[in-house]
Amino acid sequence: MKIIIKNSSPDPIYKQISDQFRGLMITGELKAGDALPSIRNLAKELRISVITTKRSYEDLEREGFLETVGGKGTFVAHQNKEFIKEQKLKIIENKLIEAVDEARMLGLKKKELREMLDALYE
Repeated sequence: MKIIIKNSSPDPIYKQISDQFRGLMITGELKAGDALPSIRNLAKELRISVITTKRSYEDLEREGFLETVGGKGTFVAHQNKEFIKEQKLKIIENKLIEAVDEARMLGLKKKELREMLDALYE
C-alpha cells in the first residue's frame, strides 16, 4: 500500500490521504479487517504532521470506512456491498459532473460529449 502526496495538488494533504485510502477500500485492495498503519507511523513515513494523518483517519471513520479499536489500532470497517456501490457511483457522478462542466466551457454539444463517452467506454 503506497500513499503518495502531491505538492502540486490543489487538495489539502489530509484529503489526498483520505481519497487514496478510500480508493483502495472501494477497489478492494484494502479489505474489511485489514489493519492500517498507526497515525504516527503514517505521518513519519509521509513526513507530515500527525495532526494531518489524524484528520484523514477521523474523516474516514466518520464516513464508515474505518473503525478504531482502542489499544489495537485502526482497521478497515466491514461495509455492506450496497454502501460500497453507492460510494463508487458517487465518485463516477462527480467525475461526470466535472466532464460536463468542462465540455460546456468548451462549447461542446451533448451529442459530442456522448460520442466521446461511447468511444471511451468501448
